[in-house]
Amino acid sequence: MKLILAIVRDTDDRAVIDALITHNYRVTRVASTGGFLRRGNVTLMIGVEADQVPPVLDLLRETCAAPEPEQHRATVFVVDMPHFEQI
Repeated sequence: MKLILAIVRDTDDRAVIDALITHNYRVTRVASTGGFLRRGNVTLMIGVEADQVPPVLDLLRETCAAPEPEQHRATVFVVDMPHFEQI
Protein backbone atom coordinates (compact mmCIF):
# COMPACT_ATOMS: atom_id res chain seq x y z
CA MET A 1 0.00 0.00 0.00
CA LYS A 2 1.17 3.52 -0.81
CA LEU A 3 0.14 6.91 0.49
CA ILE A 4 0.27 9.73 -2.04
CA LEU A 5 0.47 13.21 -0.54
CA ALA A 6 -0.26 15.65 -3.34
CA ILE A 7 -0.02 19.37 -2.66
CA VAL A 8 -1.99 21.25 -5.31
CA ARG A 9 -3.17 24.83 -5.69
CA ASP A 10 -6.54 25.48 -4.10
CA THR A 11 -7.85 26.53 -7.52
CA ASP A 12 -7.18 23.00 -8.84
CA ASP A 13 -8.51 20.95 -5.95
CA ARG A 14 -12.10 20.46 -7.15
CA ALA A 15 -11.07 19.25 -10.61
CA VAL A 16 -8.43 16.91 -9.15
CA ILE A 17 -10.78 15.48 -6.52
CA ASP A 18 -13.55 14.97 -9.08
CA ALA A 19 -11.16 13.17 -11.44
CA LEU A 20 -9.88 10.90 -8.65
CA ILE A 21 -13.39 10.02 -7.47
CA THR A 22 -14.53 9.40 -11.06
CA HIS A 23 -11.72 6.85 -11.37
CA ASN A 24 -12.72 5.20 -8.05
CA TYR A 25 -9.84 6.50 -5.93
CA ARG A 26 -10.54 7.62 -2.39
CA VAL A 27 -9.14 10.99 -1.42
CA THR A 28 -9.04 13.15 1.69
CA ARG A 29 -8.64 16.92 1.33
CA VAL A 30 -6.74 18.99 3.90
CA ALA A 31 -6.45 22.77 3.57
CA SER A 32 -2.84 23.92 3.80
CA THR A 33 -0.67 26.96 3.19
CA GLY A 34 2.92 27.13 2.14
CA GLY A 35 5.49 28.29 -0.32
CA PHE A 36 7.19 31.60 -0.83
CA LEU A 37 4.04 33.61 -1.56
CA ARG A 38 1.86 31.78 0.99
CA ARG A 39 -0.74 31.02 -1.64
CA GLY A 40 -3.61 28.70 -0.84
CA ASN A 41 -2.80 25.06 -1.20
CA VAL A 42 -4.65 21.85 -0.62
CA THR A 43 -3.00 18.64 0.49
CA LEU A 44 -4.65 15.52 -0.86
CA MET A 45 -4.10 12.18 0.84
CA ILE A 46 -4.69 9.27 -1.52
CA GLY A 47 -4.22 5.66 -0.44
CA VAL A 48 -3.59 3.23 -3.30
CA GLU A 49 -1.93 -0.05 -4.15
CA ALA A 50 1.58 0.25 -5.61
CA ASP A 51 0.43 -0.47 -9.17
CA GLN A 52 -2.10 2.38 -8.97
CA VAL A 53 0.51 5.08 -8.31
CA PRO A 54 1.35 5.78 -12.00
CA PRO A 55 -2.31 6.25 -13.04
CA VAL A 56 -2.91 8.62 -10.12
CA LEU A 57 0.17 10.64 -11.06
CA ASP A 58 -1.10 10.79 -14.65
CA LEU A 59 -4.46 12.13 -13.40
CA LEU A 60 -2.65 14.81 -11.40
CA ARG A 61 -0.62 15.85 -14.46
CA GLU A 62 -3.75 15.98 -16.63
CA THR A 63 -6.00 17.75 -14.14
CA CYS A 64 -3.80 20.42 -12.54
CA ALA A 65 -3.74 23.65 -14.53
CA ALA A 66 -0.58 24.78 -16.29
CA PRO A 67 1.68 26.47 -13.76
CA GLU A 68 2.86 30.04 -13.76
CA PRO A 69 6.56 30.57 -14.59
CA GLU A 70 8.82 29.12 -11.88
CA GLN A 71 5.87 27.18 -10.41
CA HIS A 72 4.84 23.51 -10.44
CA ARG A 73 1.51 21.84 -11.10
CA ALA A 74 1.79 19.91 -7.84
CA THR A 75 4.26 18.63 -5.30
CA VAL A 76 3.83 14.90 -4.74
CA PHE A 77 5.23 12.54 -2.12
CA VAL A 78 4.71 8.78 -2.40
CA VAL A 79 5.41 6.89 0.80
CA ASP A 80 5.11 3.26 1.86
CA MET A 81 2.12 2.58 4.05
CA PRO A 82 2.88 -0.56 6.03
CA HIS A 83 -0.46 -0.53 7.85
CA PHE A 84 -3.89 0.71 6.86
CA GLU A 85 -7.08 0.36 8.86
CA GLN A 86 -10.52 1.94 8.78
CA ILE A 87 -12.27 2.13 12.12
